[in-house]
Amino acid sequence: MTALRVASYNTRDFLDDRAAAARIVQAIRPDVLCLQEVPRRLFAAHRIHALALACGMRWPGHHRGSGGTTILLGPRVRLTFSQHHRLPVRLGQRTRGYAVARLAVAGSAAVTVASVHLSLRPLERAAHARAILAAIGSDEAIICGDLNEQADGQAWRLIATPLRLVSPLTPTFPARAPRKLLDVVFASPGIEVVPAQPLELDADDLVAASDHRPVWADLVLPPVPGA
Repeated sequence: MTALRVASYNTRDFLDDRAAAARIVQAIRPDVLCLQEVPRRLFAAHRIHALALACGMRWPGHHRGSGGTTILLGPRVRLTFSQHHRLPVRLGQRTRGYAVARLAVAGSAAVTVASVHLSLRPLERAAHARAILAAIGSDEAIICGDLNEQADGQAWRLIATPLRLVSPLTPTFPARAPRKLLDVVFASPGIEVVPAQPLELDADDLVAASDHRPVWADLVLPPVPGA
């Protein structure tokens, strides 16, 4: 079965070079792109839709209450539904949330994909991870995003209990000289990981596009039951 490429990218509210970000996404060629820190206010929908078009992808829309998370889809992905959810944070802090989509490709069973952006506060991050895992339930799932912590964090460990890390261990932040691995892709054990071929991404575009670097993984979804 053909692999599904799932990527995650924190785009810093489109404050940087959106054309460079689109070129990075085009070079990765994801089937599913989980975004964090997309615009949430004035003309937000128009700006996200424009990025999707520039990347050759489509946006299901309706990201109100998402805390700045959303999911873009490639042409061969079939979408069943998508939702966006707010995560609670201390008053005055940046809003947080997650986007969730139920999707499949030809010949595969449906899986749940979540784009997440957790708090800067450790206790909130752990609470966010629990809420996201509870919402996903027992479904085969892929969780992508900016955890704002590394492998020694409680939220990371919570997610890594039912799922496993499938993206590289290469640091992603800050983009100019990455020192921390904050951006990750996790997947359920029933989802097969295909070794990804290395990609040569333009170094100038990586720095111009965002303060984070993207991550991705090539995955084979479970087959349709009884197929």
